[in-house]
Amino acid sequence: MRLFEGTPFDRPPRCERCGALETECECPTQAGSPKDGRSQVLRLSVEKRRKGKWVTVVRGLVGEDLSGLLSWLKTACGAGGTVKDGVLEIQGEQNERVAEVLTELGYRVKK
Repeated sequence: MRLFEGTPFDRPPRCERCGALETECECPTQAGSPKDGRSQVLRLSVEKRRKGKWVTVVRGLVGEDLSGLLSWLKTACGAGGTVKDGVLEIQGEQNERVAEVLTELGYRVKK
């Protein structure tokens, strides 16, 4: 539900490329977008950083909203994290939990 849905201030969402309403848009979807079923295979690993800290690393994301996905994973794991060079890093050994969340979101995951 949109913020002003059903009021005179309602503005239906429009396509970013052609400007048509999203329901009427005929633009092809971009590769890697959520509309194409998330056909990417993500690689998970746990790495040791300086001072003995462990980090869960997610590689293989191309053309995605990395910061949005990172905030979703951080909330699900209850940990901090960052994006570095197109790679998501979650603090701690969160390999299993991150794999569960990504699978629920429709990604294919390899450990």
